Amino acid sequence: MLKTALLFAGQGAQTVGMGQDLAAGSPTARAWFDQANATLGYDLAHLCFQGPEAELTRTEHAQPGIFLVGWVAFQLLRERLPDFPFHAAAGLSLGEFTALTAAGSLRFDDALRVVRQRGRFMQEACAATQGGMAAVIGLEEAPLREVCQAAGVTLANLNCPGQLVISGPSDRIAQACEMARAKGARRALPLAVAGAYHSPLMASAQPRLAAELAALPIAAPAVPVVSNVTGEPHADPESIRTRLVEQVTAPVYWERSIRYLLAEGFTRFIELGPGTALTGFLKRIDKNAVALNIADQASLEATLQALR
Repeated sequence: MLKTALLFAGQGAQTVGMGQDLAAGSPTARAWFDQANATLGYDLAHLCFQGPEAELTRTEHAQPGIFLVGWVAFQLLRERLPDFPFHAAAGLSLGEFTALTAAGSLRFDDALRVVRQRGRFMQEACAATQGGMAAVIGLEEAPLREVCQAAGVTLANLNCPGQLVISGPSDRIAQACEMARAKGARRALPLAVAGAYHSPLMASAQPRLAAELAALPIAAPAVPVVSNVTGEPHADPESIRTRLVEQVTAPVYWERSIRYLLAEGFTRFIELGPGTALTGFLKRIDKNAVALNIADQASLEATLQALR
């Protein structure tokens, strides 16, 4: 049996215009955007479609926007291929909420609201701290961990071989970039982000997110959903709550997550949501894996044709 996993985009994938042609080409998609607007009480669809970019990039808008576009892509896949099975799901950071919703653990409206709150809590944590992140290219994990310890920063994202992200106080990030280059990194570049995601500087968001999640009904997922924190599937609903709170300050073990799925016999992956970053990571991990994506009408049709 061909085993298929769905992958859902994370923050950083946002772009003005995302989801617009999906909504223009499908009453189903438009209805989901309208429902999201009603749930949140503001025009998230307009921000996704028209921007302005500065507003869409704000964490409190980017997170629900990316969640929504990923969810719409998933719904259009289900509408066009009702009998198409998927056997696991994973999502990069924020995308883990979309993966859990696709697997039936969270209801759409609940997930959208909590993702908006998560984004707001993280935005406020960014404003209260002077943090940043940097991508380190071409340096292995062990020497980069030495750099992190010496510089007082955190290894935040382990995305794929040779592509790691560090997070922490802005002045220490600059120092860590210099140290990483001295250790042999091909590049070490600060990222244009609001703060130090997946680091202790986000800790103030955790108790507030925990309170939001405590009030939500969470079911066991219908298919395995891989946790960013462990690189293995979530267990029971209580552990899902725990891991989603831990995820705010914990590293994202994305390569470990994909390698888990590969070891379980998954050979086909469908990235849902804006961009193709996860496809790029996948190909760096296993160039033989089949990678499809749904971000717009053209990629939807191409994926449907490949699946048929």
